Amino acid sequence: MPLLVVAAGGLLPLQPALAQVKVPITNSKAKSLWEKAQQQVKDREFNKAIETLSTLNQKFPSMGEPFLLKGQLYKAMGDTRSAFEAYREGVEKTAFDPGRMNDYFTLGELAMSFGEYQPALDAYQKYLKVAPKGQRYIPKAQQQVANCEFALKALQNPVGKAPERLGAPLNTFRFQYFPAVTADNRFLVYTARKTGESDEDIVISRIEKDGSFGDPQLISSAINSQFNEGAGSISGDGKTLVFASCDRPGAVGNCDLYISRRTGNSWSKPRNLGRNVNSVAWDSQPTLSADGRTLYFTSDRRGGVGLEDIYVTTLQEDGTWAVARNLGAPVNTAGKDMAPFIHASGSTLYYVSDGMVGMGGLDVYKANISAGKFGNPENLGYPLNTFENEASLFISSDNRRGFCARTRPAEAAVAERDRPVELFGFEVPAAVRSSEQSTYTQGRVFDAVTKKPLQADVQLYDLKTDEMVQAVMSDPESGDYTVVLNEGHQYGMYAVADKYLMRSLNFDYSDKRSFDPLTLDIYLEPVRAGRAIVLNNLFFDSKEYALKPNSRTELNRLIKFMSQYPDVQVEISGHTDDVGTDDDNMVLSKNRAKSVYTYLVEHKVKAERLRFRGYGESKPLAPNDSDEHRQQNRRIELRIL
Repeated sequence: MPLLVVAAGGLLPLQPALAQVKVPITNSKAKSLWEKAQQQVKDREFNKAIETLSTLNQKFPSMGEPFLLKGQLYKAMGDTRSAFEAYREGVEKTAFDPGRMNDYFTLGELAMSFGEYQPALDAYQKYLKVAPKGQRYIPKAQQQVANCEFALKALQNPVGKAPERLGAPLNTFRFQYFPAVTADNRFLVYTARKTGESDEDIVISRIEKDGSFGDPQLISSAINSQFNEGAGSISGDGKTLVFASCDRPGAVGNCDLYISRRTGNSWSKPRNLGRNVNSVAWDSQPTLSADGRTLYFTSDRRGGVGLEDIYVTTLQEDGTWAVARNLGAPVNTAGKDMAPFIHASGSTLYYVSDGMVGMGGLDVYKANISAGKFGNPENLGYPLNTFENEASLFISSDNRRGFCARTRPAEAAVAERDRPVELFGFEVPAAVRSSEQSTYTQGRVFDAVTKKPLQADVQLYDLKTDEMVQAVMSDPESGDYTVVLNEGHQYGMYAVADKYLMRSLNFDYSDKRSFDPLTLDIYLEPVRAGRAIVLNNLFFDSKEYALKPNSRTELNRLIKFMSQYPDVQVEISGHTDDVGTDDDNMVLSKNRAKSVYTYLVEHKVKAERLRFRGYGESKPLAPNDSDEHRQQNRRIELRIL
């Protein structure tokens, strides 16, 4: 039974458990000081009681009860460090006793709050030995024992180096958190708050080529307002921003998610994501996939697995967001599961949770994603996880640089909610990296005739699975686009705009060692007679003309094109390099073109709209003087008749 409890009105004395126990004190001096301290507690003279108990500690250091009473007083007054030290002394100096059950649990909680894992472990184990069956704190103590055992091992086996506080010009606010970086590592976006009373704003800092940061600026007056704009996430191309905002007019709940899109250098007015995503409860902490089409977030809405859960929604073809669904197990637990971050590769979800074994409080975990299913979460270990509650984490697309937010260590005169929160950076150790490494290609889309920037859909397909894995739109003003590519995959990328021939590109990273960012401008040809494109995602074995299975994405795109423009007639032409005889190359090129023709006809494209022809080696795109050039010359083209 505790000596004191803290109520809304302050400290309220109870009939102290220690005062009820007749402590066998034979020394008259000690007895007098003990009784004096108890009377001071009763009279609410807590500081004087602590002074009296300190005198008892000095003169009679073997007595444990005065330490325990002092520890309870310190705890009730908010001085948890002094409370921990006093409790530890008191428990050490008193005999093991079932009557000390609450003292053991309290010592465990205090020790855990300072990362004192061995004292915490000892205290929780003592509590579990004496706690009667059904006692309400048994499950908590059992989890804390597992946490202590995990943490003691983790401290002996650190994973990488400890994050380092980022210097000026960052961390100039009292609070900054939820860092996010664009896929090209050019911009850092985060939430900032000047004081505990001021509202949250979203700021942006340019990352220079040497890795340094520019002065943080408010991201846009169209986004930041008199309301809180916090916990933001930006898409890989830096064109879509989703953030949480509370108490806005017309909101669904007390805190909702809003979306804004950038055209050129201007952000649109934020729009509430609506009832398919938001609830009447608290919805916050969003994270966007690289293409901005999948959104994970945290909510404490009813019907969840635990206290706070992670949900997901996807952007539909009609521009609406699907009804958000709970990720369920194994990601969500009975505890708090919060602050999700989906890596640019889409292969790994990071988040914080207190519902699994860890270092205590909220730890960061990662769950790998394969075929749409989440693997069992893995604790990221020490030093990314500590005894403190961890906040959001972000890892760059190339798995090299990480960012997180951390609360400054406790200070005696600073309340918990006023402790500054700062941004940290770290080199990502191998065990923490996402399951797939990413790079990106970016550039601009132009009209091939006018050379003016063009708005186009840029879509990325995994050629092995024929699955569209990303879809972005080039900027209508600048034409710029950014697409994320993962190592270990062969991709077909398509740039498509109305009344233009599609542009077909290939990226084969299935076994390449070189995995660097690419800059690639795309020029789209208008759908006019005489205009032609190379079909870069049609594949044949050497000297063969049967289409390989990974050609179906390109073939299906051709069918879609022919359906979209029903009056267009085309020639499918085959071309080879100069290896082999002229006659053999002519036959091979014709047969390859015929294979494409046959596939289209078999899939209901009218034969009278198509013709095929082989040109052999007669129309090279480049000199046949290298393997790379010969590969360019081996091709299938589509020409408008």
